[in-house]
Amino acid sequence: MTDARSRTTGRPAQAGDAVGPGDGTDGPGSGAARPGDATRLLDRRTVLAAGAGVVGLGLLAACSTGGDGGPRATPGGPLVALADVPVGGSVAVTTAAGDRIVVAQPTAGRVVAFSAICTHMRCTVAPDGELLRCPCHGSVFEAATGAVVDGPATEPLRAHPVRVEGDGVVEAST
Repeated sequence: MTDARSRTTGRPAQAGDAVGPGDGTDGPGSGAARPGDATRLLDRRTVLAAGAGVVGLGLLAACSTGGDGGPRATPGGPLVALADVPVGGSVAVTTAAGDRIVVAQPTAGRVVAFSAICTHMRCTVAPDGELLRCPCHGSVFEAATGAVVDGPATEPLRAHPVRVEGDGVVEAST
């Protein structure tokens, strides 16, 4: 077998010479590995795997019942100050028992609350003005009624009894 020659110098090819693909050398473009490539590929693979892991964790978090459930109420205390619930909107709250709910104020002084757990795949919905949106599969609910506006969910959100007491919103007994 003859030795491969550099296209530019005519001498036997050496590491780093510009050589053409398919000429049997280890030069650039030949597809063959060069010294140090394994380390670079391993580093690149490690970075890509780590990036995929971060994206995967983000997707798992979005489909979990986790996420920001809002402030956590203290036992016997208000869930949220009435002034913190926008009229025509809603806020996410976590009850003292750890239940994630959404408190809405459809009209001034009137409050309602619903479970923040989507009825489709149990992801946590997020307040968005007059709507509650599920980040996992796109279900949309009315904040004032818990009714489904857009699927894939087909069941409304479960009502959670609340009332105004003083300047706060508290859980009501059923």
